Amino acid sequence: MLNSTDTTELSVAEFRETAANIETEVGKVIVGQKDVIRHVLIGVLSGGHVLLEGVPGLGKTMLIRTLGDALSLAFSRIQFTPDLMPADITGTEIMEETGDGRREFRFQRGPVFANLILADEINRATPKTQSAMLESMQEKTVTVANHTYPLPQPFFVLATQNPIEQEGTYPLPEAQLDRFIFKVNVVFPSADDLTEIITRTTGKESADVNVVADGEQLIAMQQLARQVPIPTHVSEYISRFIVATHPGSSPAPLVNQYVRYGSSPRGAQAMVLGAKITALLDGRYNVSFDDVAAVAPAALRHRLLLNFEGQAEGVSPDDIVADLLEGVGRG
Repeated sequence: MLNSTDTTELSVAEFRETAANIETEVGKVIVGQKDVIRHVLIGVLSGGHVLLEGVPGLGKTMLIRTLGDALSLAFSRIQFTPDLMPADITGTEIMEETGDGRREFRFQRGPVFANLILADEINRATPKTQSAMLESMQEKTVTVANHTYPLPQPFFVLATQNPIEQEGTYPLPEAQLDRFIFKVNVVFPSADDLTEIITRTTGKESADVNVVADGEQLIAMQQLARQVPIPTHVSEYISRFIVATHPGSSPAPLVNQYVRYGSSPRGAQAMVLGAKITALLDGRYNVSFDDVAAVAPAALRHRLLLNFEGQAEGVSPDDIVADLLEGVGRG
């Protein structure tokens, strides 16, 4: 478990090589889903948290676990259920008897004290338990009995949820959704990919995933990403884009008709960081409009609240983002 903030300097080439190695190792187990792997990796390299949504059996949990295998980090899986309590996540104070006969409280750390957290089926836990994740995701600390404990660094939460089975689930509130830098939709594989999945998962051999990066390297990659310059006209475009997600005077017709409330400023931060990392993954030390467009759906699809008309007509947040990409001028 890493707590050190000491990092080493990285070049753009080293950044790209390390990221490519991570994608290669994950690709040994996960068939297809290149966009999903890329967006999860961008989320991790930005220092943020990622929500993966998809029907059962598409490999969401396996993807996160494989990513943990490729990284030399303390990994922890939390299976969210309706009876899970906040203390089951954060930990609790227990009373112990010391050698001299006295009794004192000792904090027993919960599974959230790790570098990479798999929050499996996060929408199955009650709101009280879901809220136990808010402090750790935003502040990267845990407070129990008036004591605040720092979480190890780096710290990432990769959560999964099932969009079709809603019985016995508790949809994440907007405040918690906003803590995720990206929401990634995991789609059903093609026929060719499904054939490859069958071949890999029903044979006698399994892929060996090698460790290709550690916490210190990831922190250095995060720091390099934040140093990437972003042109003024691109940052101004992102600001106009976020303002345009709010109905009233948006240049995108779908926003004015179907959106009840637009993105928070965190959406702009997600687009900037995601675009910077996308540029680095392409070997460039500058951000283009195309880099912004590449991450816009993942950064905004969970931050756009549709009105009743939008929900009734089956409009998706991705439709809204596509309309914004056409309607917001690049200046």
